[in-house]
Amino acid sequence: QVQLVESGGGLVQAGGSLRLSCAASGDTMCISAMGWYRRAPGEARVFVAIDADGEKTLYATSAKGRFTISRDKAKNTVYLQMNNLRREDTAVYYCNAECTNDDYWGQGTQVTVSS
Repeated sequence: QVQLVESGGGLVQAGGSLRLSCAASGDTMCISAMGWYRRAPGEARVFVAIDADGEKTLYATSAKGRFTISRDKAKNTVYLQMNNLRREDTAVYYCNAECTNDDYWGQGTQVTVSS
């Protein structure tokens, strides 16, 4: 089992920045990739970014050029630096950890971008 705890969400004005963190604990040796997803009000959860074992990163089109995912394997922590935030980035952001036979999710952290 892997436990994930996100932090760093909050209220920010459009154009501002936030840095989300997600700390993993438990059976962290199984984790191959860690990433971020988000769910906007009334919408399905969608992919934002992923770090595949520190070797490859992928971003959703909406995140490219504004968001940066990074991972500290020694701390079992993944980060999402979000710059130039827009109102449409308002959502609950979820951390995800991929293991061979299972996926794990954090409880989510709210990001609200005001105009």
